[in-house]
Amino acid sequence: MYISKVSLVNYRNFSSAKFYFNKGINTIIGENGSGKTNVFRAIRLLLEDSSYQYSYKLTENDFNRVLDENKWKGHWIIISIEFDELSNEEAIQSLFIHGIGILEEEYVKKATYNLFFRPKADIRQRLSELKKGDKAGLKNILDDITIEENYETVFTGKSTADFTSPDVYSELVGDFENVVFPEKIDASKYGSKIPHQLSVSKEVSFTFIKALRDVVSDFHSNRTNPLLKLLKNRSGDIKEEDYLPISELVEELNESIENLPDVQNIKNDIKSTIQDTVGQTYSPSSLSITSSVPGEAERLLQSLKLFIGEPGEKYEGGVHELSLGGANLIFLTLKLLEFKYRKSKDTFANFLIIEEPEAHIHNHIQKSLFDKLDYGDTQIIYSTHSTQISEVSNVQNINILTKKSNYAEVYQPSYGLNADNVNQIQRYLDAVRTNLLFAKGIILVEGDAEEILIPIITKQVLGLSLDELGISLINIRSTGFKNIAQLFHDNRIKRKCAILTDLDDAICDTTIEERDSERVKRYKRKVENSMNSGLARKVDLETFQKDNKWIKSFYANYTFEIDFIQEGNEAEVISTIKDIYSEKTTREKAQSELESDDVAIYGKRILTMAQNVGKGWFAILLGKYITYETCIPEYIIDAIVFAKDNFSNHIISDIIEYRIVKYLEDDDTLDFTECNSNLSKYRHGEILLEDLVFGLESTMEDDIAITIIEKLS
Repeated sequence: MYISKVSLVNYRNFSSAKFYFNKGINTIIGENGSGKTNVFRAIRLLLEDSSYQYSYKLTENDFNRVLDENKWKGHWIIISIEFDELSNEEAIQSLFIHGIGILEEEYVKKATYNLFFRPKADIRQRLSELKKGDKAGLKNILDDITIEENYETVFTGKSTADFTSPDVYSELVGDFENVVFPEKIDASKYGSKIPHQLSVSKEVSFTFIKALRDVVSDFHSNRTNPLLKLLKNRSGDIKEEDYLPISELVEELNESIENLPDVQNIKNDIKSTIQDTVGQTYSPSSLSITSSVPGEAERLLQSLKLFIGEPGEKYEGGVHELSLGGANLIFLTLKLLEFKYRKSKDTFANFLIIEEPEAHIHNHIQKSLFDKLDYGDTQIIYSTHSTQISEVSNVQNINILTKKSNYAEVYQPSYGLNADNVNQIQRYLDAVRTNLLFAKGIILVEGDAEEILIPIITKQVLGLSLDELGISLINIRSTGFKNIAQLFHDNRIKRKCAILTDLDDAICDTTIEERDSERVKRYKRKVENSMNSGLARKVDLETFQKDNKWIKSFYANYTFEIDFIQEGNEAEVISTIKDIYSEKTTREKAQSELESDDVAIYGKRILTMAQNVGKGWFAILLGKYITYETCIPEYIIDAIVFAKDNFSNHIISDIIEYRIVKYLEDDDTLDFTECNSNLSKYRHGEILLEDLVFGLESTMEDDIAITIIEKLS
């Protein structure tokens, strides 16, 4: 038995979201504030016995922020968990067939367990009696609603509906826009109410390990100390008489300590000093010094402390002396052991939920730990920011959270793909870090030159890194873009993915002449073959991305290096000559060719330079000479604009401010007073983008910032 789906409607970050899970290990990844903790909290409300009480204490703050102010009134919070592969054991069937099971065959294989936080029956009745379109009547009812007086929490089972469907929600809850509310609820679709005594949380083993924030303080607290919980768990089966010999020894030890001569002398001295100070009348009637070594089983366990040595060290110290990573690893280990003890009990299913376990833990330990984290009969779901942990996750078992305005969306990257496609993606993610799953936008490139230089150019020219723009640049190291780009789709990851590739257009006339030498003929054939491959690649990519708004290809007419120099960056390329050639005549010839207006000449030279030292090393050399004056090839600008998708006022303002600072560093006589004034107004939303551009054109004509703004318009 495992959780196959979790649906959330109007709950915290989630307006309407579905998480899909498989048996074994599952991963939820997402940026800060995207709702990883909240989806775990939702699961805990239904499956964690200690959290069950909180399901009856939901408030207006638990409603999704789309329903701000008083818009939540009348709406429902719905949390639904679907279970799959229930066994046909009698004990399991007796619970689910009477409570939450969906009976389709001779025994229940699937079950749903739902939490509805909804208006009470009298409110629902009044809503159902409203005439269609009676918005005034609806407002009168909703205005008087309070959480404390008018809302209830109920649990249902045996539902078959998709609660995230807007049509289903309207049918179950009501159509607020048109004022149409149901008179009764179809229990066969939405589930029948479950009595409290049939709570699933009582029948499963569920362990939640919270994010590792400050584990040292957790060790110091008797309430949160994982070692103490383990000891209590194991000691629960030990009879009280087993502690009796220890208690008797402790009692003798306390008496021995109290009867030490020094202890008795100090006691007498304290007593006499008080009498000498305030007199007999006001002195304490009795005074003693007692030893309080605990004798009770509970307090004996509390007195035990864990001492550990760091790897490679002989010294054993307390948890507080460990590194943060070491303390977190020990805490996590103890919680996993606690789970192993708990799951050994007779339960229907075992669930282990781990929240962001990677804090302060070395990358190699992260990968090793979670590569081996498999308890066979246990479903594990963990959330993470770590690319190391996500690398060892099967792409079919990943849910990706992305933050939108007032709500979050959930993506399943393998949804709708066949086994071969999934294997292609999985092989790539196994070999290359999965940061493409974490980014807000993606740029796929085919080689080392683009991977090295595009981040440098972006930072030097725009003043912002690709990371600051929320873009991950991924080197495919081939032209097999489709294997990865297929992740980005309406049914999978809804993020923009720009593909940067070369058309490899011919830089010379490829017509073979009789007078051509064999070397020239080979060169022309190579150029023509590359051109044909580039054209075929474009046709293939255009077909692949057709009708998919999340993917778009951008092309260098020739190659990245040639298009870079063609854009007007010959000075940067010429600066690298001294790093590549040692002979003066060769340097002079190379510079002359790079300054040529003929692409056949400068194109061949820059490719020769790159091949001489390797494209990656050439890119590193060239990167030293990139400045704010470097011209970004237009196809790369287009790719950045597409992948970024949304440039806020602050992002645009930051780019322009950076450019102004750079101009002033070169010429402090320039006057940007009016420009800065307009920029401040635009940053605060006081003027529109077109008004800003109008003021910029007089002082920053043809600047890259204006080019970007024009592409956004």
